[in-house]
Amino acid sequence: MMGIFGATTRASLVAFASLQTRKYSATTSRLAATNYLLHYDYIPDVLEKRGPYREGHLGVAKKLIAEGKCLSGGPTGDVGMEVPSGALFVFTDLESAELFVKEDPYIDAGIVTSHKIVEWNAVVSKDDN
Repeated sequence: MMGIFGATTRASLVAFASLQTRKYSATTSRLAATNYLLHYDYIPDVLEKRGPYREGHLGVAKKLIAEGKCLSGGPTGDVGMEVPSGALFVFTDLESAELFVKEDPYIDAGIVTSHKIVEWNAVVSKDDN
C-alpha cells in the first residue's frame, strides 16, 4: 500500500533533500572564516563611571582595528536602551580578543562585571550568491 504519498512524491522529496544537503555542504567550507565575539556585561551606572577610562578603552579597540584584528565593537542592551548593559566586539583571532580584555582599562576599573569570548562561524552573509 502506498499511503497518501505516491512514488512520484517520494522521489521528489528525496531529490529535494539531496539538493538541500549538497547546498548545505557547499556552505560548510566557509567555516574557515572563524571570528571571535567578545561580550561584556557592564555595571548599571556605566555612563557615570566610564569617563576617566573611555579614551583608553576606545584606544585599545582602535589600535586592534588598525591592525586588522578587531572588525567592530560597540554597546549592547535592550531595544531603545538609554544605558548600555554591555558591549560586543568582533575579532579575527582568539589572541586579539584576549589581548583586548587584558589591555582594556574598563576591566581594571570594574566597569565590566563579566566577559565571555565565543567562537563564531558565519555560514551565510549578504555576499552569498
